[in-house]
Amino acid sequence: MRSDILGKYTPYNSIVHRLDPRFKFFALILLMVIVFLPFGNYTNRFIVLGILSLIIGIIMIVGKVSFKSFFRSLSSLWLMFIFLLIFMFFIPTKGEYPIYSFNENYTLYWDNLLQVLHIIIRLVLMIALTIILTSTTLPMDITYALDWYLTPLKVVKFPTQVVSLTISLALRFIPTLLNEANRIMNAQKSRGVDYNRGFFVAKIKSITTLIIPLLVSCFSRSDELAIAMEARGYDPYKTRSRYKSLHFTYKDLLALLFIILVAGLVITFSILSSTIGGFDDVINFIWGIKTI
Repeated sequence: MRSDILGKYTPYNSIVHRLDPRFKFFALILLMVIVFLPFGNYTNRFIVLGILSLIIGIIMIVGKVSFKSFFRSLSSLWLMFIFLLIFMFFIPTKGEYPIYSFNENYTLYWDNLLQVLHIIIRLVLMIALTIILTSTTLPMDITYALDWYLTPLKVVKFPTQVVSLTISLALRFIPTLLNEANRIMNAQKSRGVDYNRGFFVAKIKSITTLIIPLLVSCFSRSDELAIAMEARGYDPYKTRSRYKSLHFTYKDLLALLFIILVAGLVITFSILSSTIGGFDDVINFIWGIKTI
């Protein structure tokens, strides 16, 4: 359990920090969609994912996102990666490139390993995009952006402000609760509770000494937050003014055009690779159109 698993806002004056949060949400969703597009064979997939990884890495450098926090967040997912490897690599399937054949009914294929690697890269890119958003955007700006996107639902009397505030508070208190969990765990360790030794059942019993105080702390914090909001006269169903207004600038326009250009190229490549074939076939097809 780490407090930086979803990225913690760092107050830098970078270009990414100054972008409109509404554009960041749009770019986040668009990039997540193109990450999961089909690209035919594995050569096409890894070429496109490599290009997207390079673009996302450049965005992280420009936005001064901590790579240390990013790799720490990945370390918490190693168990899921191992499970995917075992599940995909050792399940009997049919492939084109065998690794080792145990008998006539069971053969290991390179296709399974490539599929696991493909899934892991997608998950890593998803985490990187989420960390970029949460590390470069204030929680209140996230609330404003969500409320702006939910504006059409106000026609049907949908409580958009309540939903956006709930999501914002969840994002805000996830690092706080993880820090609280680490504090309680250290306190319980000082009292003799061992979370690392013993069998599975013993570990489950020891975790109860962490869960119960953490739940009590969560309810206490939520009660204090509700009292503080009521004391300040907060009413989610009233028309509220805003301390900060969002403005779409020319920098947001340039970034939007860049993201749309990247998404258009990736979508075009996905369509061509699924209808024509491999990467070489796509390049030859594009070159043939250019010469005509």
